[in-house]
Amino acid sequence: MSMFSSLLPPSMIGLLVVQQSFLAVALAGNVNRSISEPFPRSEQTTSATPSSNFLYVYIGTYTNGDSKGIYRMKLNLTSGALSSPKLVAESVNPSFLAVDPKEQFLFAVNEVGQYMNIEGGAVSAFSIDSKTGNLTFLNHQTTQGADPCHLVVDAAGKHILVANYSGGSVAVLPFNNRGQLGAATSFVQHIGSSVNAARQSEPHAHSINLSPDNRYALAADLGTDEIVIYQFDSQRGQLTPNDPSAAPVTAGAGPRHFAFHPNGQRVYAINELASSITVFRYYEDRGALETLQEISTLPKTLDGSTSTAEIQIHPSGNFVYGSNRGHDSIAIFSVNPQTGTLLARGHVSTGGQTPRNFTIDPTGRYLLAANQSTNDIFVFAIDPLSGDLESVGKPVTVPSPVCIRFIHPE
Repeated sequence: MSMFSSLLPPSMIGLLVVQQSFLAVALAGNVNRSISEPFPRSEQTTSATPSSNFLYVYIGTYTNGDSKGIYRMKLNLTSGALSSPKLVAESVNPSFLAVDPKEQFLFAVNEVGQYMNIEGGAVSAFSIDSKTGNLTFLNHQTTQGADPCHLVVDAAGKHILVANYSGGSVAVLPFNNRGQLGAATSFVQHIGSSVNAARQSEPHAHSINLSPDNRYALAADLGTDEIVIYQFDSQRGQLTPNDPSAAPVTAGAGPRHFAFHPNGQRVYAINELASSITVFRYYEDRGALETLQEISTLPKTLDGSTSTAEIQIHPSGNFVYGSNRGHDSIAIFSVNPQTGTLLARGHVSTGGQTPRNFTIDPTGRYLLAANQSTNDIFVFAIDPLSGDLESVGKPVTVPSPVCIRFIHPE
């Protein structure tokens, strides 16, 4: 039980049962795909309009092999083709990246237990040359916890919020108008455990995100089976426990990453250990979550071990996608526009092994999947009506890719 257990709801809301009908079809990569009729689509459409025909693509990596740090490519928005990668910043294990709202600065975690002879990992800051896409190192700061694995920039463009996986903690780091990081203004150590002795004997903060209004910070803790909820003071960079202070997931599920629906009323959390997605209703007036549904990311029959990694919502709000490692696929779901619940649409092979991360470009045209074990990135065109994915172009080789981020060129 965690330190927040006294404030949790007495029981989980009953899971909604989603009836699924499947029609098997053959698909490249020998991954079966099942198709169901989608929910009626909402009227919301993609609003992002690029000013040029390409986007810069930045890749965070693990550097315990051939990688040297952060790589940059270009994504052609007409063809979906990727250019050859270029190393733009040498850095130690810059596994996860974040870009400030004005796209002036890029921040990367240094996912290590000790950085520059200081206990704990770090965040490194870089300035972005919008003409060339090159990066210039600015400075770094400790996260005060081991193995930071996820970070996000607040909407005001003043603070970094970071989750320390092995440290089981979260922290806030300020940065100035030149992108330089300051010492942490807030640090919270999570306490607790859950039912999986091998993976959940202690807290493991795996991600942290901000509510659309920038008032609440929500951290997925794989070790305690909770989405921990904080009030966020964007002026002082402070985290304080909310009331309610957390929302539970099914015991042993292991929440990893999550995403807000564009309408701000639903939250989708992907559970690493259970290979499932938990759908929450979000109450923006008090930062509370109510469980609506839990649905598997896997086919009904599957042999072998697998786990999930990333979750993304299409800019239209009509589709949710989740990555399966082991099954090596992207699971596709339709979103019910009235309830926010999900209907499984099928699976598409990522073309490689261990899709740790994937992301959708701001226009909603393409999904890029990073296969960590096979050192490659595949591009998929997104059908705007069905949400289906079709591989386009040729895969690009990048060593140990972990995270993908975009910026617009000048």
